[in-house]
Amino acid sequence: MEQRVADFLNFLTVEKGYSEHTIAAYRNDLTQLVRYLREQAENIDWERVGKKALVSYILFLKEREYASATVARKVAAIKSFFHFLVAEGFLKDDPTATLDSPRAKKTLPRILSAEDMNRLLEEPAKGSTPKALRDTALLELLYATGMRASELVSLNLEDANLASASVRCFGKGGKERIIPIHPRAVAALENYLQRGRIPLLRDPEEKAIFVNLRGERLTRQGLWLIIKGYAEEVGIAEVTPHILRHSFATHLLGGGADLRNVQQLLGHVNISTTQVYTHVSSERLRQAYDEAHPRAK
Repeated sequence: MEQRVADFLNFLTVEKGYSEHTIAAYRNDLTQLVRYLREQAENIDWERVGKKALVSYILFLKEREYASATVARKVAAIKSFFHFLVAEGFLKDDPTATLDSPRAKKTLPRILSAEDMNRLLEEPAKGSTPKALRDTALLELLYATGMRASELVSLNLEDANLASASVRCFGKGGKERIIPIHPRAVAALENYLQRGRIPLLRDPEEKAIFVNLRGERLTRQGLWLIIKGYAEEVGIAEVTPHILRHSFATHLLGGGADLRNVQQLLGHVNISTTQVYTHVSSERLRQAYDEAHPRAK
């Protein structure tokens, strides 16, 4: 059984060009399936695995309280594997052909309220050290643009145009977009570039806008730790760069921004990806109404 799994993983690597991370996920999912099948029958092989056994495995995962998204991913991996076995002639019939894929439960993205967002932004602004100036600038810029963490840490000096109050970033697939930024973010970025960045540098040739305390380009992990630290200081749990991105989009739409404009700012290919934030805005409004009218039915 392991040999067929190895053949499949090799196919995904060589023919499909999948990443190491994706290959590792497939390996884990299929190894778990093999372990389960062998616990049910010692001399099992792929030719004797039917739909009933796979349904039983899915129920086993649900009983173990795996998240619905995780179960859906594992079932997708199993289906891809059996499609491969049939296509390569290792099996005649595909037991997953009529196997239903469980739908992952869709959850609305978590956001910060405008009040919590302001508290977070104001925390580093209380200081005047180079680090405080840097942190103020990066938080303001994240909230003003909705950039992904990878996009923000990849910014170079040439990407910021303070005169036109805009920043250039490169999203997924290297797609370039120009994002206008709020005057408050412009002021914070200008203050950092003039008074904070230079003292942090070790190499005057460094191109990165945001650098760490060693003068090197800030990493995504470093950015996450900075945000996490300030969130803890103001008593807000679980804040990540992506939550700031969600907050940016939701607050814009809640303020009347056009959905297409928000789509362009975020760099979404499909507008359906952006539409989730309209649901968040509606949910926030409903919650606010309920809080203001606790007896309303």
